[in-house]
Amino acid sequence: MTPLKVLTHTATSCLGQGRDAHYRALTEGRSGLRENDFTRAPLATCIGRVDGLESAALPPRWIDWDCRNNRLAWLALNQDGLLEILRDLRGRLPAHRLGIALGTSTSSIGDTEQAYLELDGRGRFPDTTRSRQIHQPHSLSAFVQRATGWDGPVMTISTACSSGAEAWAAAARWIEQDLCDAVLVGGCDTLCGSTLHGFASLELTSPRPCRPFDQRRDGISIGEAAAFAILVRDTVECGNDGAPDLRLTGHGESADAHHMSAPHPEGAGARRAIEAALQRAGLSVADIDYINLHGTASRLNDQVEATLVSGWFPATTAASSTKGWTGHTLGAAGAIEATLCLLALEHGYLPATLNCEEPDPACGPQFLREGRHAAIRTALSNSFGFGGNNASLVFQRSAE
Repeated sequence: MTPLKVLTHTATSCLGQGRDAHYRALTEGRSGLRENDFTRAPLATCIGRVDGLESAALPPRWIDWDCRNNRLAWLALNQDGLLEILRDLRGRLPAHRLGIALGTSTSSIGDTEQAYLELDGRGRFPDTTRSRQIHQPHSLSAFVQRATGWDGPVMTISTACSSGAEAWAAAARWIEQDLCDAVLVGGCDTLCGSTLHGFASLELTSPRPCRPFDQRRDGISIGEAAAFAILVRDTVECGNDGAPDLRLTGHGESADAHHMSAPHPEGAGARRAIEAALQRAGLSVADIDYINLHGTASRLNDQVEATLVSGWFPATTAASSTKGWTGHTLGAAGAIEATLCLLALEHGYLPATLNCEEPDPACGPQFLREGRHAAIRTALSNSFGFGGNNASLVFQRSAE
């Protein structure tokens, strides 16, 4: 594929708001996970919660879109000058060639849960929660379109944990097919009872901060996050002189449909996604400097991914999971982990696999237990979801 420029990017999660907050947290060794203080019913688990969303209402003109997920999206859009850049592009390029591709797993379902708790005597949602804009899977992308004025193709992707990465692949295809000159890409998912209690009912959550690739791992920690980037073709003037030249150079997707929630035991679908991403980028495994692993701290996922990476990639490739920092942000995971790969390329800092004290025997020399500085040129981001939905992205920094 033709490499596509990443004009800018940002993220908001339990680590903080904006790129700098995330970089500082990673270099300071500061996780955003804490004991669950979100659910009504007691649930012994740790979460990655973004503070302040309860009081961060949307501007009055968008009151019909007001929900936790859209509040987080709006908060992230206002970081790192992103909204100003979006408006600048809206003024310089045809609006119908400005696309939006976003991933989410549950969208605004948390507010739908609340509406059901407040049913009136006739079994209807109360007037204050009866909003068609909120109670639908497309609420996130439709709100972002309204907030940005970008009028090109708009897509909401919901393929579980790969959603945010799949959005990058969709954006690349739109530009390659000459449908768009620029695409706002990313993902947003927020905490809600359905996911927290749902994963707990599957016995997949841990009562402590998650421990990816540790042989004592006992489940995931769920988080919330929003991450966005602007992907553009080369002909678009960037106006960001001095910024690193970051590019999406490959993407790969697969759907192995092995099991509703368990990965293929040999990582067949994951391998196909990685191979497709490398092929599009014109690279081999030896060219990958850093891998941001899916690494959720579930028993099966980590074992399969560790076996795949340690048996396929050279020892010179560094690899880590960042779920111990942010929690598993579900539909936003691929988006925020793309941001963390871009930060690694920008700053030359590779984050540790937090809480991994006794590595699984399947882990090879690639796995990082401690963060370290290293000048890298190429990063791979893996996102593997329920139902065998797999996506991998390749990012590169041009030589200076």
